[in-house]
Amino acid sequence: MQNNSKPKETLSIIDAVAIIVGMVVGIGIFKTPSIVAASADSDSMIMFFWLLGGVASFIGALCYAELTSTYPHAGGDYHYLRRAFGGMPAFLFAWARMAVIQTGSIAMVAFLIGDYASQIFCLGPYSTSLYAAFTVVLLTAVNIAGIQQGKWTQKILITAIMLGLFIVAAAGFFMAEPQAAAHTGKIIPGKAALGTAMIFVLLTYGGWNEAAFLSAEVRSSRRNMVRVLLYSIATITVIYLLINAALLKGLGLSGMAASDAVMADLMGNVFGPNGARFISGLILLAALSTMNAAIITGARTNYALGRDYPLLHFLGRWQGKRNTPVNALLVQGGIALLLVLLGTGTRDGFVMMVEYTAPVFWFFLLMVGISIFVLRSKHPEVQRPFSVPLYPFTPILFCAICTFMFYSSLMYTSIGSFVGVGVLLTGIPLVLLQRGKNGPINGSHN
Repeated sequence: MQNNSKPKETLSIIDAVAIIVGMVVGIGIFKTPSIVAASADSDSMIMFFWLLGGVASFIGALCYAELTSTYPHAGGDYHYLRRAFGGMPAFLFAWARMAVIQTGSIAMVAFLIGDYASQIFCLGPYSTSLYAAFTVVLLTAVNIAGIQQGKWTQKILITAIMLGLFIVAAAGFFMAEPQAAAHTGKIIPGKAALGTAMIFVLLTYGGWNEAAFLSAEVRSSRRNMVRVLLYSIATITVIYLLINAALLKGLGLSGMAASDAVMADLMGNVFGPNGARFISGLILLAALSTMNAAIITGARTNYALGRDYPLLHFLGRWQGKRNTPVNALLVQGGIALLLVLLGTGTRDGFVMMVEYTAPVFWFFLLMVGISIFVLRSKHPEVQRPFSVPLYPFTPILFCAICTFMFYSSLMYTSIGSFVGVGVLLTGIPLVLLQRGKNGPINGSHN
């Protein structure tokens, strides 16, 4: 039967890289360069921050490369946590993905789309929320139509974004009036500057780990997942370094630090009002790309959860002809719409969703890092097509990065973070109810 179908290896390396790069190179790069510049004493320090973000992501990618190549599965992190720690932590992670992390990220990006679309044509006092809800429904429908539609939408969006960013870089390098470089400051930052800057740099690099949720659908995944991860990180790092170098040349360090919209300011200087409008359109494309990729990968965790827990069995149905988990997509879209409604009642829906997702996300990423040690200890006999180099130092460093980010996300956010943690904890009664019945099935655990 179609409902009992399983994921098929339909994604090429290029398909998977397009989804991951589209997930990462989204709204962050349009918002964070000025914040990072404010923490820097020199041009070289800015480039150091962004290079360090690439290195930190590369370290994480090496850890994920071992997990994704050894245990390819549509459940991604959920599958690794289940193997390492058992049903309770894995269920809570999947619940967090469904109710906090992924749906919160979808709603966060939806609000940004609503903000920019409302500047073009306002729909009234709730214009932002109306656009946000419409976008969630539209992209969910595209992916319900099938993975082919979802991946081609992603390819079109990421191609347009890459072209737009290339135009921005070219404008900064070749058309903007050169600004004096700030070479007098330090290259290596102090502790406070490093901590502040890296919160935003790593936020901008965030999303590469979503590759794990595609591992069951990538062709020859045990061999190719390593390439998907490393190619994605390399592409993202080059893009970020190129964009920041162009901004430095066109605006200078002080100009970047003082700007609320660095790319709009750069393009406005070169092309006038049309340049600023171009950036608004590019931001909308980037946000659509990020949301589409989040919808694709998020539904895979919900599917894995339904496969393992009879209480949520309706989520574990894979539509064979469309090669997509339709029920999981519908539930995910519904929760995202509820979060859009929640955000409508706050002063800034985008900020609310950032606070809502951050602590829960970094906590579980830390757990995934720890799972590398646990799985090596529990299953030393398992063949590992790729082993993380310099073990155990590389995963220890990855865990240290996650710990720092988890601490920062609790210290520098407000009520939204506690709401997210509270929603996570509501999953505990559900898993206890399941245990009181038949217990989890083991179909996707093996």
